[in-house]
Amino acid sequence: RWIKALNASLSPAIRVLSCRYVSKDFHARLSAKGKIYRYRIWTAPVLPPFEYGRAWHVARPLNLKILKSAAKHFAGKHDFASFAANRGKPEPSTIRTINSVRVRQKGPCITIEFDGEGFLYKMVRLMVGALVNCGLGKMRIEEITSRLHSGEVGSARFAAPAEGLYLVRVRYSRIR
Repeated sequence: RWIKALNASLSPAIRVLSCRYVSKDFHARLSAKGKIYRYRIWTAPVLPPFEYGRAWHVARPLNLKILKSAAKHFAGKHDFASFAANRGKPEPSTIRTINSVRVRQKGPCITIEFDGEGFLYKMVRLMVGALVNCGLGKMRIEEITSRLHSGEVGSARFAAPAEGLYLVRVRYSRIR
């Protein structure tokens, strides 16, 4: 009954697939052990109408080999201060662990998937912006690595647009 009631009150773009009872100390964000984000980029000259608002339209081909090579540098434990936007309050720590970054292409659609233990504000969009700039030849891969090592807050200036970004999964340890 809960699933039906929740889905009836939510926007059609948001669906509850399952629910369960949890302990009183459970917190949806703070109890999370990891998340998977997916970003979709459409590289054909024309964006199909059904993809409008669902993918970033980059009307030029991206160098997939460079994109994959650059993406590997985000995996691991790094200070992602350069790939975070300021929300008005400082983060206690900008060190995050990205378990994996996968880049795939099917036709004109490139999908980049980030699996990490936690993400900073606009971190995924700033990483995708840097990757696309590398794929277009506007940025060298070395700039990504130097930003990861600099710890300089907000040095990545180009964020990919919100359309195309999806939260795929939130991982929790065993829920009591």
